Amino acid sequence: MEDLYYLMTQAIEEAESAFSEGEVPVGAVIAGSDGRILARAHNQPMTLNDPTAHAEILALRRAGAAVGNYRLNGCILVVTIEPCLMCMGAVVHARIARLAFGARDPKTGAAGSLYDLGRDGRLNHRVEIVSGIMEEACQDLMQQFFRARREV
Repeated sequence: MEDLYYLMTQAIEEAESAFSEGEVPVGAVIAGSDGRILARAHNQPMTLNDPTAHAEILALRRAGAAVGNYRLNGCILVVTIEPCLMCMGAVVHARIARLAFGARDPKTGAAGSLYDLGRDGRLNHRVEIVSGIMEEACQDLMQQFFRARREV
């Protein structure tokens, strides 16, 4: 079974890369059922001029390329912040088995805070969701980023 704390440290490293690039610090990693990391990414919508370039979407694209399939059955997505509606839609379509995230996003979170897309019984796939993994570290990074932005 995968080590959620190790995977989250890798996601936090990605979020720190986003921070250093001036992007909102969100990082994501996708591991296969064996725990091996298939893909990693961080937010890049401003860098790429692409509103869909969220960490989760970029990681899903890279993982799909790595396994040669858009279905990521048995995979786990670990992300620093609760995914938004767009990202959770992609998670469901990719058939991610498990999502683990650090901090909740009460304004746009779609994995239990504002919406609960991964557990919606009306959809043809449900996602096991684990929240609060290294929550404080994930929240702190986000707060540091926005505090620095307000000071500019």
